[in-house]
Amino acid sequence: MTENDQKQLGKTLWAIADQLRGAMNADDFRDYMLSFLFLRYLSWNYEEAAKKELGTDYPDPDAIDNGGRTPLSVWYADNAADVPAFEQQMRRKAHYVIKPQYLWGHIVHLAKTHNDELLNTLQQGFKYIEEESFQSHFQGLFSEINLASDKLGRKYADRNAKLCAIISKIAEGIAEFSTDDDALGDAYEYLIGQFAAGSGKKAGEFYTPQQISNVLSAIVTLDSQEPKAGARRKLDSVFDFACGSGSLLLNVRHRMKAAGGSIGRIYGMEKNITTYNLARMNMLLHGVKDTEFEIYHGDTLTNDWDFLREANPAKKPQFDAVVANPPFSYRWEPGEAMAEDMRFKSHGVAPKSAADFAFLLHGLHYLKDDGVMAIILPHGVLFRGGKEADIRTKLLKDGHIDAVIGLPPNLFYSTGIPVCILVLKKCKKPDDVLFINASGPDNFVKGKRQNQLRDEDIQRIVSTYQQRPETPVERYARRVPMQEIIDNDYNLNISRYVSTAAEEQEIDLRAVHAELVSIEKEIVAAKKRHNDFLEQLGLSPLP
Repeated sequence: MTENDQKQLGKTLWAIADQLRGAMNADDFRDYMLSFLFLRYLSWNYEEAAKKELGTDYPDPDAIDNGGRTPLSVWYADNAADVPAFEQQMRRKAHYVIKPQYLWGHIVHLAKTHNDELLNTLQQGFKYIEEESFQSHFQGLFSEINLASDKLGRKYADRNAKLCAIISKIAEGIAEFSTDDDALGDAYEYLIGQFAAGSGKKAGEFYTPQQISNVLSAIVTLDSQEPKAGARRKLDSVFDFACGSGSLLLNVRHRMKAAGGSIGRIYGMEKNITTYNLARMNMLLHGVKDTEFEIYHGDTLTNDWDFLREANPAKKPQFDAVVANPPFSYRWEPGEAMAEDMRFKSHGVAPKSAADFAFLLHGLHYLKDDGVMAIILPHGVLFRGGKEADIRTKLLKDGHIDAVIGLPPNLFYSTGIPVCILVLKKCKKPDDVLFINASGPDNFVKGKRQNQLRDEDIQRIVSTYQQRPETPVERYARRVPMQEIIDNDYNLNISRYVSTAAEEQEIDLRAVHAELVSIEKEIVAAKKRHNDFLEQLGLSPLP
């Protein structure tokens, strides 16, 4: 499927969502729409694996009398004794199992024939996928999909009819395209973005715009000590402690694969239960096996993931790359015990008014010594005083802040304020900080709702970070020595070091005076000619 077809599939599905959700809240309908896409992907992938496994024994779809039967349902009926061995093999090959009655093809048949059992079958199918399909336990994966909701209809029959309409339309939309797992994954990402655009401030809870994801993923996949050397060949692990729908983690994975490298294991953490489920579906939809990722539902600030709370420093989990787009200036209640928390003990605890540095220190704590961290934060972390100034000073003294990248305003759905990317390392070679000010008017394009970074804008940021130029790039980038930062009281306000303002041209007063005198003479001459014409016409001259 071409890139244009992938986009068109996303648009087709969005048009269906827009048409069918009716009075339902967009966020509520999102969960239904994306869950059905997810079921479609799992079914397609499973049936493709089954074809390879069964070979010539796989029933010919064209030879099956309809009645809602699928090739696998026919095979299961004819080979009941072989089913346990087949499913055991499928768990090894495809990493999961779906019973024929829960496959998308059968669900679509029930929808198109307005079968009264559609709703019940869906409920049973979702429960089966959560509890039995995977070796890993995906409990609660569909917990936000309330098939008994009054939003679908007050009576069972009404809800069933609504689901019949939604699923039939989705099936028709997908049928127009030759879909594979990548295409559906891209369509899923497109729909998440569209729902985010309609969610306003709430979108920040689950979606980092792709353009900004591209910047972060490019930075953390470069060689950590010598970015000029290009992309790393392998990342053993990547971690996003505020992963939302997982798009940023997937972007890192895509970047590594595109560069011919590989990625070991993906880790994410997400507090919002709905978004947590979106992330798990998103991983599987993009072909990430359940053994290759772990997303945890929990609170980053209280660090309630046992995996991260390892008391033995030698066993503490550490990651090659850390990326994050945490909630900006989030209010929290740290409590006195936080001062002894290993994440904050060396640098200090962020104030209650803004947890920005708490998120940053959490990620830094779990970064490998040769790892790279890129985090999106509001500009306030660069210059605010009090406890934040103390934390910022300690980070700079320890040599952890590698680069500060200023982005244009209004790039996010959740806020119009300009934000920055901080790049951090535990061990970095240059004894300076690279400042990139990408907020100038030439470095983005204005949009009606959100501004956009073009491909060339993204490439310029990444290339400048990678090359770390010795000489300043006018109104764009500069390597600032630590002494200059010290002289500025460890203030990292970007405009102090790289201003996007164009220098005012020096005015030559003598030249301006001469020009005015010349203009004055021209006015006198023109007036004389005009009065000569008036006199010839017998009219009074102008005074």
